[in-house]
Amino acid sequence: MPTAMTHRTTLVTGMSATGKSTVLRALAGLGCDAVDTDEPGPDGAWIETVDGEPLWRLDRIRALLDQPRSQPLVVQGTVANQGALYDRFDAIVLLSAPADVILERLRTRTTNDFGKHADERAQVLRDLAEVEPLLRAGATHEIDATQPLDVVVAAVLTIAVGSDRA
Repeated sequence: MPTAMTHRTTLVTGMSATGKSTVLRALAGLGCDAVDTDEPGPDGAWIETVDGEPLWRLDRIRALLDQPRSQPLVVQGTVANQGALYDRFDAIVLLSAPADVILERLRTRTTNDFGKHADERAQVLRDLAEVEPLLRAGATHEIDATQPLDVVVAAVLTIAVGSDRA
């Protein structure tokens, strides 16, 4: 649990196109330490691919979580081994949205090409059915990502600063 020298750590997770990266950028703009594990960090990638599966480099994520900081840390990511570090987070926030919303966001987004092909959209639908329930089971909070961005950001920020403890 947090002490006077540390601040809360929050994981924001969810399926593709639920707005994780967008929320993370907004939180960074509000003063949170924000780390998108889909993007390279200062020492290289947070993720390695093992047998075709993207996985967190647990040593790097642990080192990140161990760093002292002056504001809350929000980490964004969805990988198969994230549960190995759930005990290191004060909160695990699942962003969720219905399949039709996710598919429309994938179709129209310009920041990422994932989801533009039929096989990728089929994988997203499988992940919604098979992976999202696992994420939900490990989450301390779930936020409906169909709400306006400012509402979603405010809800995550409230959790990240500790006003809404699990």
